Amino acid sequence: MKNIILNTIRFSLLIVFVVISSSYVHIMENKTYSNNINKNVNLSTMALKVDEFKSNDIYSVKDTFTGDLTGYVYNCPLCNGHLGCLYNYNVMDGTTTYDDEVYGKVRIVASSKNLACGTIVRFNTDRISNDPVYAIVLDRGVYGNALDLLSEDLNYALTLGRSTITYDVLREGWGK
Repeated sequence: MKNIILNTIRFSLLIVFVVISSSYVHIMENKTYSNNINKNVNLSTMALKVDEFKSNDIYSVKDTFTGDLTGYVYNCPLCNGHLGCLYNYNVMDGTTTYDDEVYGKVRIVASSKNLACGTIVRFNTDRISNDPVYAIVLDRGVYGNALDLLSEDLNYALTLGRSTITYDVLREGWGK
């Protein structure tokens, strides 16, 4: 009788061992063959990657200003047809844009020396459209935080009028 009880206990323990072992093997197979490509990335590394992507985003805002927006033409009474930051850039033919190597075709604005030449700004004006305007500071001739948008003709500049806007600096320029 004692032998039967011992054999039954041994058999029961053997069954429990086999069940636990097969479960463990099944769990290990799932971990071994996981297709999750992020299984080795910890949260600190992931946070650093997110910060890296944010800093490389050309549309992330560096600073924000509020100032007046007006329009001007290349042959205004105080203008000589040359830009204060790129003297040899021809705007006397009605050109109002600049082909930036990062931002593509952007509008030209005049600013005070508060913004360095080459600074990229973004603003909205309901007088032009509801789409954001991307512009580069390539001219001087205004004060404070004001921007003056180079316009195709006098009618466009007059239509723009004077309005107070908030604009974002997306890229710092290359010099005063």
